[in-house]
Amino acid sequence: MHDFAIRPIQPEDDTAMAAVIRAVMPEFGATGSGFAINDPEVDWMSRAYAQPRHAYFVLERGGHVLGGAGVAPLAGGDAGTCELRKMYFLPEARGLGAGAAMMARCLDAARDLGFARCYLETLTGMDAAMRLYERSGFKRICGPQGATGHGGCDVFYSLEL
Repeated sequence: MHDFAIRPIQPEDDTAMAAVIRAVMPEFGATGSGFAINDPEVDWMSRAYAQPRHAYFVLERGGHVLGGAGVAPLAGGDAGTCELRKMYFLPEARGLGAGAAMMARCLDAARDLGFARCYLETLTGMDAAMRLYERSGFKRICGPQGATGHGGCDVFYSLEL
């Protein structure tokens, strides 16, 4: 039994989730244009993911939001492909099995939303994240797909759902 909960994001989680993203991104050198840290969606995640075929979940422990992840249609991609988006956890949430639990929740949501594939982009150096992706069945692919606007990402994965 885990001592954390994964639940759909609520409007009252927006400030905490924005703080998580803005704390974690610089830890991996993900600053400047082309990264989520500058994405205006970060400040209103609950509204952004309330759209059709979107889902975002937060990781909560002891009443505090410690991370999150979501899925949404891949911008510029085909209708059967979603993107795993904005998966970030504060250091105190790491090593608890939360990443695997969050990944399972997001992939279940993607299937429920009718997607056939899940795509993601990440950065060299995010080694623990890449191990999680590969354990979850994602395969590394040669280059980017869609039009995500994540110009700083340099590692790409895809998973057949």
